[in-house]
Amino acid sequence: RLADDYYSIRGDLRIGGLLNVGTQASLVRLASGDFVFLDSYTLPDAIRSEIDALTDDGKKVKAILNLHPYHTLHCEWMHQAYPQAELYGTQRHVEKFPDLPWQDTKCEDEALQEAFGEDLAFSVPDGVPLVCSDESVHFSSVLALHKKSGTIHVDDTFVYLEKGFPLSLLPMTGRLGFHPTLAKALEKRAGAADELRQWAIDLGIEWAGARRIAAAHNAVMEMAEGEFPDLVGAALGRAKPVLDAHREQYS
Repeated sequence: RLADDYYSIRGDLRIGGLLNVGTQASLVRLASGDFVFLDSYTLPDAIRSEIDALTDDGKKVKAILNLHPYHTLHCEWMHQAYPQAELYGTQRHVEKFPDLPWQDTKCEDEALQEAFGEDLAFSVPDGVPLVCSDESVHFSSVLALHKKSGTIHVDDTFVYLEKGFPLSLLPMTGRLGFHPTLAKALEKRAGAADELRQWAIDLGIEWAGARRIAAAHNAVMEMAEGEFPDLVGAALGRAKPVLDAHREQYS
């Protein structure tokens, strides 16, 4: 429980069956008293029991919002566990699991804001495609802000790690940064680097009141109110060589 009405679910994701980089989902209570999941995860029995106790045996789970187009391993399980919940995904989710009962509104659509805007704000990065032609590039996602708690749920676009060796050697350990696939993700055209930079600056300003970041794959970063714009600025500073190289290549 990170805050009133916000619960973070931390799970396992093993690379090659060995290196556990972790994964996440979140459970948010809406002002209506209903709940939504942000992303999907196959819940261990003990965690599911806790969640079912909160949600009247799942009856109050209104929706499941799958926000990262490449986080698909647990979508089918989550729908089977909470079949009454409205199922939302990106276009890639719909294409990957065409037999699931997806809502017409995609998570990248502005209409998602209309449906959940009382409680949540959403943002999709500019200057990068949500789904890259190179399927190894998982930079972009739909970011979500739970307004009441000031908690940002983000998969991959921004990263923050708290891991032991060998992941502790990665540059995003202990600080907020952009996903390391940024260079590959930027659209191959002039202006893309500037669009990504401006999106990040605007996000920092618009969500300046945020108090924490629940980041994929494994950590929560607590912030002082008003600190988020500075953290975004510092991340942009570290990404400057990547952005400058892109500008030079496509000038």
